Amino acid sequence: MIKINLLPHRALKRAARRRDFYVMAGAAFAASVLIVIVGGVVISSYITTQTNRNAFIKDANAKLDIQIAEIAQLRSEIDALKARKQAVENLQSDRNLPVHMLEELGRHIPEGIYLNSSLQDGMRVALNGYAQSNERIAELLRNLGNNSIWLERPELLEIRLVAVGNRRLFEFGVNVYLRRPNEKEIAEAAAKVAGAAGLREVAAAPATAPAVAAPAAAVKPAAAAAPKK
Repeated sequence: MIKINLLPHRALKRAARRRDFYVMAGAAFAASVLIVIVGGVVISSYITTQTNRNAFIKDANAKLDIQIAEIAQLRSEIDALKARKQAVENLQSDRNLPVHMLEELGRHIPEGIYLNSSLQDGMRVALNGYAQSNERIAELLRNLGNNSIWLERPELLEIRLVAVGNRRLFEFGVNVYLRRPNEKEIAEAAAKVAGAAGLREVAAAPATAPAVAAPAAAVKPAAAAAPKK
């Protein structure tokens, strides 16, 4: 016997496919919403972590800026203290500069030169005087430039021939600059001066004649001096 299905099977299939489509679309939508929510939570946690890191770095930078400002202030204070210390040391050393200058001038001025005046302006000293010849002035410049630790850079300003009484002398003007030698240079110069003074004392001391020993034949032994029995 032939069975004939008169039910609307095509409409039922379409309804079933539509129902399955809605279920799948709802599931996909729910999954996408869940993915968006989870992604948002993860991204929000990342943003929060990075924000905390940025805040920490900002606070650290602010602390470093404060420390850098304190260090800069300390450096400026240290520089100011060093400048004051150097100024005090310069004042203490400059207090004795005129004494050293006069000592060096008396030591290094050659014979035949007579100083008329000396004027100090800061570290520059202007010397004026008379010389018997140009060679004496050249020797003075060499001595001040090469042999003195307290004077340097001698500059010859002028030389002119003048009449002083019945003599004709050379009037000259020289600029020389004071310097501050270090302790090593001062010690070496003092040792050199002491050595030169010792050599002069040795050269000036009178030569003493060496003691002459008595000849051995003049000394008689005690046994030979005793009389024989």
